[in-house]
Amino acid sequence: MRFDVFSLLPETLRPYLNASILEKAAARGLIEVHLHNIRDYTHDRHHTTDDTPYGGGGGMVMKPEPVFEAVETVLGSPPPCPVILLTPQGRLFDQKIASELASHPQIALISGRYEGFDERIRQHLATDEISIGDYVLTGGELPALMVIDALSRLVPGVLGDPTGAEDDSHASGLLEYPHYTRPPEFRGWKVPEVLLSGDHAKVDAWRREQSLRRTLAKRPDMLAKAGLSEADKRLLEKIQNQINKE
Repeated sequence: MRFDVFSLLPETLRPYLNASILEKAAARGLIEVHLHNIRDYTHDRHHTTDDTPYGGGGGMVMKPEPVFEAVETVLGSPPPCPVILLTPQGRLFDQKIASELASHPQIALISGRYEGFDERIRQHLATDEISIGDYVLTGGELPALMVIDALSRLVPGVLGDPTGAEDDSHASGLLEYPHYTRPPEFRGWKVPEVLLSGDHAKVDAWRREQSLRRTLAKRPDMLAKAGLSEADKRLLEKIQNQINKE
C-alpha cells in the first residue's frame, strides 16, 4: 500500500516511520510512504504557503496554489486515489474507517498548519476529511502518522501474526480481552487457570466473555453497534446480572 503525505514539516514524520513495524513493512515492500514538502511547490523567494484570511480574523490560512500544485504534480489531475484532508471537521477516525481506507492501494494525506485550509482545497481537491478526535492540534502530521499506522496494520504480512489485527480492540466492535504471559504467578497474582489449560474452546469462550465484560465496563456505547450474536446477548445479560448482585 502506498501513502503520499503532503506537509509543511515532512521531516517530523521520518523518525516514527523509520522505526519498528513500519520500518520493517517498508523494507519488505509491503508499504511505501512518500513525503512531500508543500513548500517545494511555491514560486516566491519566501516559499509562502499561508496568508491572512479574507474578512479579517486571527491566524493564517493555507493558500490553495501550493497545495493544489503539490498534489497534482505528484499524483496527476485528477488524483487516482482518495485525497484525505486531516482536519477537526472530518469524520471521526475509527477501525471501520481504517478498514475502508485500507482497501485502497494508495491514499494521499494532506496535513494542515495554521488556522486552517483555504476552503477551495476542501471543496475541489480533497475527496475525504478525517479527524482523529474532538480536539485541535498544531498540525496534521501526528494524525497522518496515526492513519498510516492504523492502515498499515491491516496490510497482509505487516504483522507477524496474520490474524493479529483481527483481535485488536475495536476490530470486532468490542474491546480486546486481557493478555497474560510468563511467569504464571507474579507477586501472588496468578494467570487465570483457563489460559493454562490448553483447551482452546474454553480459552476462546473466556476471551469472548472478557471482551464483553470489559466493553460493558469501559465503553458501553460500543455494544449497540457491535453486531452481537444471540449467544453474546445472553452472555452479556448474565454479566450484567452478576454486576448488579455485586
